Amino acid sequence: MSTETREHKDAHAVVRTGAFTAVLLTVVMFAGLLAANRIPALERYALERNAVCYGLFFVILLLPVVRFLNRPVQMFAAAMLGWVLFVGAYNFAGLFFRDLFRVLRTPFELLIEGAVVYGVCAAGSWVATMLFHARTHTICPDRPHVHHIVLPPER
Repeated sequence: MSTETREHKDAHAVVRTGAFTAVLLTVVMFAGLLAANRIPALERYALERNAVCYGLFFVILLLPVVRFLNRPVQMFAAAMLGWVLFVGAYNFAGLFFRDLFRVLRTPFELLIEGAVVYGVCAAGSWVATMLFHARTHTICPDRPHVHHIVLPPER
């Protein structure tokens, strides 16, 4: 496979993973907001409802990290694409849920938090890859073996 084809496939994988993550995060967010604000019967189970939403959100949040665990650049690109799309949906949700940004976070704060979390994951992945590479490969390249050559005597 040529490098051009591999890069093309990697770019598609990044976009697909980012878009898929954004869609899932948005679905969980809207489901959680609707359950918390529009279904009063679930108020008795607020702790359980929130725990389920947070758990699903966290698992989906890790999709780009797990998908590109040993490729930190692709990990960060896919994660940030998904996160930016999710923050756009969160900003849109603020139109329907009036006090959303006052009670939770502003979209800018959410964007920064996601960038920091995914940046730390990507940096940690890069450091782990470098440590693994350093343990499995010699630091300096092997020198060619010197064979004993018998030189003619000097005159």
